[in-house]
Amino acid sequence: MKRYDRQIRLTEVGIEGQLKLQQSSVLVIGAGGLGCPALLYIVGAGIGHIGIIDDDVVDETNLHRQVLYHMADIGKSKAIAAAEKLQLLNPYVNFKAYPHRLTAENATELLRQYDIIVDGSDNFATRYLVNDTCVVLNRVLVFGSIFQFEGQVSVFNYQNGPDYRSLYPEPPASEDVPNCAESGVIGPLPGIVGSIMANEVIKIVCGFGEVLSGKLLTFNTLDNETLILNFHKEVKKPGCPSTKDPIKKIQAINKSELNISDLQKWNDDKTSYQLIDVREPYEYDEYNTGGINIPLYSLNEHIPELLKHPILVFCCSSGIRSKIAVNLLRKDFQGEIYTLIAPISE
Repeated sequence: MKRYDRQIRLTEVGIEGQLKLQQSSVLVIGAGGLGCPALLYIVGAGIGHIGIIDDDVVDETNLHRQVLYHMADIGKSKAIAAAEKLQLLNPYVNFKAYPHRLTAENATELLRQYDIIVDGSDNFATRYLVNDTCVVLNRVLVFGSIFQFEGQVSVFNYQNGPDYRSLYPEPPASEDVPNCAESGVIGPLPGIVGSIMANEVIKIVCGFGEVLSGKLLTFNTLDNETLILNFHKEVKKPGCPSTKDPIKKIQAINKSELNISDLQKWNDDKTSYQLIDVREPYEYDEYNTGGINIPLYSLNEHIPELLKHPILVFCCSSGIRSKIAVNLLRKDFQGEIYTLIAPISE
C-alpha cells in the first residue's frame, strides 16, 4: 500500500487497478533507448511479471539515452543487466531475461506467455515478426519508434483494432531504412516515447483513458509539435497470405538474414559459400571477419564472378550497405543470397 500509494489514490486505478497490474504480464522486446524508460515505469507501476528480450550488449554509445546502464555495464547483456537493475527498483516484480534474438522460430512460444507485448525494437524485420505473431496469438502490442528528433507511439491489435500492417502494409526497401548509428538520435527522445508507451500499458491493464488504438501519436522534439493521426484496420482479402499464415510471411522476410552462428555451422558442415565485405578497403584492413573485400561502389564490376557462387553472404558495419548489395544482385542471382545480421564492429 505504501509503495503504490500515490497511484492507488487515482480513482481510475484504485486497489482494483493495482491488483490488475500485479496480476498482469508484459514482454518488452528490446532493452535499449525505448525499452529502458518503458521498463522503468511499468516496473514502478507494479506489473507483476515482466520479460525482457535483447541479444545485444551494452556499448558506450548507448549511455546517452539508455538510462538503465552505467559505465560498469559496458559489455554486459542488456537483458540481464536491465533485469538486475530493475529488481533493485521493485523486488516484488518477477523478471525473466532472454539474452538472445527474437526469431520466427521462437516468437510464438515466447509471446504466448505474456498478456501485453511492448515493441522497442530498432529494425523492421523484428517489428513485422512481432506484429504478425501478436495477430496470431491475439496479443495487444504497444509500439514505439524513434528517429533523430521525432518519435511515434501506437497500440496495435487492441480489442480487434488495427495492427501494424494496417499502418505500414509492407517493409520498406532496405536502402531506405535509417538507423541511430548513422542518423543519430537526441537522448531525451526515447525517454519521452518510452514513457508514453509505459502509460499506454498501464491504461490498457487498468481499463481507463483513451488507448492509442487506430491512432499514431507523433512527437517532434525540435518544435514540440504533437500530432495524432487516425488510421483504420486493413481489410484483407480472403485467402491472402498474411491472413492465412502471417508467421510464414515474416519467415520469408527473415530467411535472407544470417547470424554469425549460422556461418559457424556452415563452416563446420563445410558448406560452400562466399562472404563479401562491402565496406571501404580501409575499414576492411582495420578489422574484418574474413571473406573478400568488394566495396559497394565497385560491386557492379564484380557481378559476373559473384554469380558463379552457389551462396553469397554480404556484410558491413551497419547492415545497410550489405542489404543494398543484396538488392543489387537479387534479380540476376540464381543461388541463395544473404546479409549478415550481426554487423561487423571492432
